[in-house]
Amino acid sequence: MGDSSQPIDILTRLGSAVIESIRRGEFPRLSIPDRETSNIVFSEAEQRFALGPQTVVRDSGNSKHARSFAQTLWVASFAKKLLSCSRTSSLRDLYYSSEAFGVKFKDQAESDRIVTDLECITGLAREDFGVFSEERSSVYGPVLMRYTVPGYAGRTVDLTVSPDGLPIGAALMTAEPVSSDAEIVLAVESGGMFSRLVETRAWETFKAVLVHLGGQSPRATRRLIRRLNKELGLPVYIFTDGDPWGMHIARVIISGSANSAHIRDLTVPDAKWIGVSAADIKKYALPTEPMTNADLKRLDELLNDVRYADAAWQEYIREFQELRLKAEQQAFSRYGVDFVVDTYLPDKLN
Repeated sequence: MGDSSQPIDILTRLGSAVIESIRRGEFPRLSIPDRETSNIVFSEAEQRFALGPQTVVRDSGNSKHARSFAQTLWVASFAKKLLSCSRTSSLRDLYYSSEAFGVKFKDQAESDRIVTDLECITGLAREDFGVFSEERSSVYGPVLMRYTVPGYAGRTVDLTVSPDGLPIGAALMTAEPVSSDAEIVLAVESGGMFSRLVETRAWETFKAVLVHLGGQSPRATRRLIRRLNKELGLPVYIFTDGDPWGMHIARVIISGSANSAHIRDLTVPDAKWIGVSAADIKKYALPTEPMTNADLKRLDELLNDVRYADAAWQEYIREFQELRLKAEQQAFSRYGVDFVVDTYLPDKLN
């Protein structure tokens, strides 16, 4: 993690406000930005989902709120402990740690919701107070990063140090880009495609930083992609499977998700999706599978999603609806294992 003084200060002030209410003989209350769908708006200015002005109150004097109020304070306390001793945790680790303190959550989904409540209350991302998801993506490419985490602060790492790529966790997400010979960021959905691009030295061919998304990418990954875009000026291209789920992986990187509407600095509005589109499936005569009812239903949902209002995205969706077929990134291998590197990606990037 980087500088923890601001998050510690915010959490301390939260605790102090609760204590002051008790000293005044009042039940402490917490005001939380409302995450209901009705309060999630699409910000044209920022080109991302954001929360509106509505708030809800969690009142410790209300028996229906007492449990979640106490859980929120415990999560805040746990986060402050992490920051104070320069440690990190995961959402799962936090859930199981609660048992050691006698704090009861029905399941991890409940503790995850309380963590999100704390994000909304403090205006901080959970990564700012040291809590990450278990899922890890990877990054590989010609970039030198300087760590800021305690114990490694000032040390640099070359992102080509391991052919497996480096996992994107707390240390790498908060590291500072120092220098790079790259000209683009190329984010790919599958691990197999990521390995192929490393093995064929496609990162040299395209002067690219490669990012393995691993499906819908974790927030730490989206934050690192944004930093490479903003701090090194690298344009971002996203290569996914040819189906509605692949399109949405790209769209979340570009304009965010409703679940993260309360978090800033996660999106790359000018990132480009480079397929696999329905037009690519037809152009390259790719092996396909019929779309399932779930795929078609998802296309209907995307068609009415404000993030897909742009004419180009509407066209992508309608083409898939007409084709009713989908294809994996690996479908290109029918023309040879290196076809993606030699033909498809050069065509799309040019």
